[in-house]
Amino acid sequence: MLRSDFLTQGPMVPRFETAVANYCQAQFAVAVNSATSALHIACLALDLGPGDWLWTSPITFVASANCGRYCGAQVDFVDIDSKTYNMCPSKLEIKLQAAKKEGKLPKVVVPVHFAGQSCDMVAIQNLSMQYGFKIIEDASHAIGAQYLNQTVGNCRYSDITVFSFHPVKIITTAEGGMAVTNDAQLSNRMKKLRSHGITSDIFEMATCPVDEIWNYKQKDLGYNYRMTEMQAALGISQMNRLDSFIEKRRLLASIYDEKLKELGLIIPFQSNDGASAYHLYPILINIQEANVQQKELYKWMHEKNIQVNLHYIPVYLQPYYQKTGFIKGYCPIAETYFKNCMSIPLFSSMTTNEQNSVCEALKDGIQMLSKNKNLNLTKNGEKYAGVK
Repeated sequence: MLRSDFLTQGPMVPRFETAVANYCQAQFAVAVNSATSALHIACLALDLGPGDWLWTSPITFVASANCGRYCGAQVDFVDIDSKTYNMCPSKLEIKLQAAKKEGKLPKVVVPVHFAGQSCDMVAIQNLSMQYGFKIIEDASHAIGAQYLNQTVGNCRYSDITVFSFHPVKIITTAEGGMAVTNDAQLSNRMKKLRSHGITSDIFEMATCPVDEIWNYKQKDLGYNYRMTEMQAALGISQMNRLDSFIEKRRLLASIYDEKLKELGLIIPFQSNDGASAYHLYPILINIQEANVQQKELYKWMHEKNIQVNLHYIPVYLQPYYQKTGFIKGYCPIAETYFKNCMSIPLFSSMTTNEQNSVCEALKDGIQMLSKNKNLNLTKNGEKYAGVK
C-alpha cells in the first residue's frame, strides 16, 4: 500500500465501499473518517436542520445524539426495552402519539443496535410509515449481525445504516466509518458532503472569475471527512476475516452464557429475530441474588487487571444535555440498566485462559464481596436487630 501512487482518493476506498455494500447486500456505500462523520452526513443528506427533531436511544455513545445537534436540530430520547437494551418500539409509539398532538414529530429516528443486536426494525419501520420520519440505523456495534435472516446494513427497513471501524470495533480501519443506503440520491449527496461539497463538474469559463476552466465545483458546504487509502486497504483485509471474527465472538458469548448463569448475573438476552455480532457482552448485576453492588464489583475487577467497562451512561445525563433541560428519571429503564450494567472483555482473539480468568474473577469477586457484606452485618447485629 505504501508503494501505491495514492495515499488519499485512490482506488482502495471504492474497493472497500464495494466490499461492505456487497456483504450487506446494499446498493451504495460511502466511506468516511469516522462513524460520527457518517452519522453527521447521513443527517445532512436527509435535510435535518434547525427546527427539526432527532430521536435516539439513551443507551449509546454520545455521537448518536450529537449528529442531530451538529445540524442544529433538537434531540430527544426514547427509553429502552428491558430485555434487549435497544430502543423500545412500544415506548416509541407512545412518544410519537404525544408528539403528534404537540406538533413535534421527529424528522429522523436513530435506533442503535446496542452491543451488536439489531433493534426491532420492522416495528420501527411501520411507525415511520405512519408518522413520517426517516430512519438512520446506528449499527456501529453490529457489522456482521443478522436480522430476520438478513445481514444488518441491507437498509430494507431504513434510509441509511452507519457502521464504525474504530479500533475497538469488530473490524477496524484504525479510524473510520461507513454509511450504506439503497438510495442513489442519498449516496451521491453523502459523497459530496464528505469532500467539501465538491463535485468534479467542469467549472465553465462563463461562470469562472478567472480566464481558466477548473475541474470541480463546490455545490454545498461540505466537510473533510474522507477515508485514506491506507485505512481502506486495512478495511478490505479486515472484511475478509469478518465472518471468522463473528463466529469466534458468538462462541465466546455462548461460553460466557454457560459459565455466568449461576452467579446471580443477568446475561445478554438474544431475540429470536436475529443473531448478534457481540461487539459487547454486557451483564447486569442482580443485586438480590449476587448481593453485590455494581461499583464494588467494577472496582474488584479492575484491581484484578480485568478491564470491564460501563456502556453507557444515558446520554441525556451528560452535562451537555442536562444544560438543555433533561433531568434524572427521564428514561427510567435506561437508568436502571445503567446502575447495574457492566461490559466484560470479549474480543475475537480472546484465549480460553483469558476468558476463564474473567469468569473466575467475577465468581471470586461476588463470593468475597458478598461474604464481607454478610460479615459486616453479623458484626453489627445488635445495631440491625430491630430493623426489618
